[in-house]
Amino acid sequence: MKAVLLAAGFGTRLKPLTDKVPKCLVPINGQPLLGIWLQMLSSSPQITEIFINTHYLHEQVDDYLSQHWSHLSNLTCWYEPELLGTAGTLINHSAALEDDDVLVIHADNLSFFDLDAFINSFTRRPSHCDMSMMLFATDTPSSCGIVELNGETVIAMHEKVAHPPGNLANGAVYILSAGTLKWLADTRFTDISTEVIPHLLGKISAWTNTTYHRDIGNPQSYAAAQTESRMWLENSL
Repeated sequence: MKAVLLAAGFGTRLKPLTDKVPKCLVPINGQPLLGIWLQMLSSSPQITEIFINTHYLHEQVDDYLSQHWSHLSNLTCWYEPELLGTAGTLINHSAALEDDDVLVIHADNLSFFDLDAFINSFTRRPSHCDMSMMLFATDTPSSCGIVELNGETVIAMHEKVAHPPGNLANGAVYILSAGTLKWLADTRFTDISTEVIPHLLGKISAWTNTTYHRDIGNPQSYAAAQTESRMWLENSL
């Protein structure tokens, strides 16, 4: 399985911290967010190649990778002079991803979970599902994309509505089958959440992260992550 870390965004909601630092490099108890993801991916024998897309302040990301992760021979950076969108990145690099299932991660989230368990759940997914989505329980459901399930299958999304039907939210960590990537390559989609997911409702299996997940979306959530993540960082790094 290949992995794509989506790390090209501007981190606008996290300003002024991201005025001079790309969001994927903001420190979490001294560890760059991107490094936490790379530690997880590089520790899994099921991940064969890792790709990272970059754009905003990409030179800083390049320097960080060359200084700390140059030992990873299976790591490749994709610089985007213009942002392609989360789905657009996958389409643009479909040749590098073809013929394999792909783990897709929004690298601006902080998450700890059993990666191999998530991959194994994808392997055992219901036969009608082409994609898996990682979920997490949120205490602010009106600020998230809340899923509606039929058994293990995502059948509807309720994006930041006042009274969503539950508290299980989209964690923006996905696994797409090789066949789904081939289908995606023939579309003109640019965004996973607003275009790909609506087309695949009823064909997405759900797996819940019961360990830890937080969207580092604003200064308040970033501050909370510093305190909440300490025990997980001590155990994982």
